[in-house]
Amino acid sequence: MSQFINTKETLVTEAIDGTLRTAGGRLARLDGYPHIKVVVRTDWDRSKVALVSGGGSGHEPSHAGFVGQGMLTAAVCGEVFASPSVDAVLAGILAVTGKAGCLLIVKNYTGDRLNFGLAAERARAQGLKVNMVVVDDDIALPHLPQPRGVAGTLFVHKIAGALAEQGADLDTVSAAAERVIEGVVSIGMSLDTCTVPGSPKEDRIPAGKAELGLGIHGEAGIEQVQFSTAREAMEMVVDRLAPKIGPGPHVALLNNLGGATPLEMAVLAEELTQSSIGEQIRWLVGPAQLMTSLDMRGFSVSLLPASKTDEHALVAPVAPWAWPGCLAVDDIAVEPLPDGLTPIQPIPSSNDETRALVERCCKILIGAEAELNALDAKSGDGDTGSTLTTAARALIDALDRLPLADQTQLYRAIGLELSQTMGGSSGVLLAIFFAAAGDASAAGQDAIEALKAGLDRIQQVGGARPGDRTMIDALLPALEALHLGPEAAAKAAREGADATARITTARAGRASYVSSSNLAGHNDPGAEAVAVLFEHLVAAYS
Repeated sequence: MSQFINTKETLVTEAIDGTLRTAGGRLARLDGYPHIKVVVRTDWDRSKVALVSGGGSGHEPSHAGFVGQGMLTAAVCGEVFASPSVDAVLAGILAVTGKAGCLLIVKNYTGDRLNFGLAAERARAQGLKVNMVVVDDDIALPHLPQPRGVAGTLFVHKIAGALAEQGADLDTVSAAAERVIEGVVSIGMSLDTCTVPGSPKEDRIPAGKAELGLGIHGEAGIEQVQFSTAREAMEMVVDRLAPKIGPGPHVALLNNLGGATPLEMAVLAEELTQSSIGEQIRWLVGPAQLMTSLDMRGFSVSLLPASKTDEHALVAPVAPWAWPGCLAVDDIAVEPLPDGLTPIQPIPSSNDETRALVERCCKILIGAEAELNALDAKSGDGDTGSTLTTAARALIDALDRLPLADQTQLYRAIGLELSQTMGGSSGVLLAIFFAAAGDASAAGQDAIEALKAGLDRIQQVGGARPGDRTMIDALLPALEALHLGPEAAAKAAREGADATARITTARAGRASYVSSSNLAGHNDPGAEAVAVLFEHLVAAYS
């Protein structure tokens, strides 16, 4: 898998330097590349307790991203997924530790414990006060004698960092860190493994599966589970966390393991706050990339029972850009629509024949969703089928309130429904199409002429013309042939749709942004939808 790196040997040092160049002078690194990779605060007051953490790289923004006022004093970075050396840790300790002492915050991995532990001993031999705490928040492997340290470590950084910034002594800061470690629990889930730079990607998780409880270095989880929806995924995670927590209130940290999109993470946040433990969650950190596993397409949830003191520490302002804030979880505020946008509902009426036709059209489009999405992926963003399916399902749901016995009002009602439920430019154009058809019908034109009037209107508004590689290339010939019968209209629509595969310069729509090589040989998805609709209608009523 290609990655935006130069060499795996220089990856970490170049990434650190790239981070420091925009730190505004508040961060620096110690000399000693490539063996010593330590990021430190330049504004540090040595009269306060220093906080030093770190470990292998690949978890960005952890750990260098959390160096700054209110959190870490120094971060010691190893190579990707490899503990930093004893000398590197010792360099970090010596660089920032004054008479107040230093607290090392270490995740529970053998290499980190040994290297940070030995560095602490050497620092003490030089007369420095150094304490060390070990974070072991992962509950995925319940019988493991040494649970792993994962994203719950960020709670320790933030709460201990707030106390140190306030001038608390080493024993007080250490005790608070131990208390947080005792209370925090975490577990993760992913749909895919991570890609270690310079190594082949491990293909461990099959399609349709997710791995529960995997580690932040890509270690295998406790089990592979069937994956279907974000809700079910969060329910599985919550089921593991719930027995480990008390009644609350709790602070939750929702961590993106690296490869999930912001859209997915927002859905997961909603599912977490609405889950069986949602009422116990008072504050939420994230969703955000906090302690990643390179590009792993997954998430983790950490929970901490929080006292008022902890809450104050978690919401205290900090300098590090990577901390997203700790925000209260509230009910959703809903404001009424402005005057003029609240839709006027049509008076429902029934007509069995019209109802059957509308429902048949909708089901045809729903059945073509995957085919149209695949076609759109060749020239657009792959959502034509989904957009039409959303509109079709909305129309089916609205059948009982549509004026099915009044053709004029039906056109207008369909246009109104599409304007509310169908996204993108297609929704707007089809809403205009049916609204204009309704106006033409009200003026006495028959069904075919009314639909032609609707097509004229969307050409005026949208600017597309025949030959521009849009749905018009199929819809226009279909409507022109409709007076000859549905079979003639279906044939004309198919010929128009197939002709778009030979149009390699689109002049309207999203395909106008796509190169000719990607358009050649592929029908326009909008035109294909029109052809499929007419063809299936003919087949259904033959």
